[in-house]
Amino acid sequence: MEMVPLKATARGEGSPNELRRKNTVPCILYGNKVQNAAFQCVSMELSKAYVKAGTNTLVDLDVDGKKVPVLFHEIQFDPVSGKIAHVDFYAVDLKKEIEAPVPVHFTGESLAVKEFAAVIVTVQNHVTVRCLPTALPHALEASLTKLAQLRDVLTVADLIVPAGVKVLDRADAVLVIAQEQRKEEEVVVAPAATAEGVPAEGAVAGAEGAPAAEGAAAPAAAAAPVKKEKKGKDE
Repeated sequence: MEMVPLKATARGEGSPNELRRKNTVPCILYGNKVQNAAFQCVSMELSKAYVKAGTNTLVDLDVDGKKVPVLFHEIQFDPVSGKIAHVDFYAVDLKKEIEAPVPVHFTGESLAVKEFAAVIVTVQNHVTVRCLPTALPHALEASLTKLAQLRDVLTVADLIVPAGVKVLDRADAVLVIAQEQRKEEEVVVAPAATAEGVPAEGAVAGAEGAPAAEGAAAPAAAAAPVKKEKKGKDE
């Protein structure tokens, strides 16, 4: 496996921010059989190396003439400029297996997309592998041509894995699925509310004296007159 070359120099004087203003990036090296060391890289050269290597391709780090095989381990970016602000490099033993995340690239075209207008939904776009540093793949591939019907899936078992590399994720872990497009729901518009106390157009207001609605109580009967008793003469 070809390594990505990167030159660096021992850390100069000044704070990390002062180094960045000079277009250099402060870095740290640690890992297998090396003493922790601080150094610096030219910002543009470091960015080019990171684009080529990512976090899973070996870098041939040359610090003032001393070469060490490393991986980009932790990268910090400036929130405003987006440039690399700091890097931790991890030194590896080329004879010992390591575990590392590897991105998954999807190739080809799905028949489910052509025939059924399916939507390809990505569930997982990376896996973890174990292998020697020299066998670490830059990416693993899976072909979308296997997605022929709606709800077909690609799993870890469908990955094309080179010899000497073991994928640690479960074989039945889903990577992508061909999903049916969601139909737009019909929106029902409610009728506009009428003004308070004003009947809607076409409604007939009840007139005074109109017959009572069916089931309404009849008006109460008039009270009968009270009959007065005549008083006797003796009273």
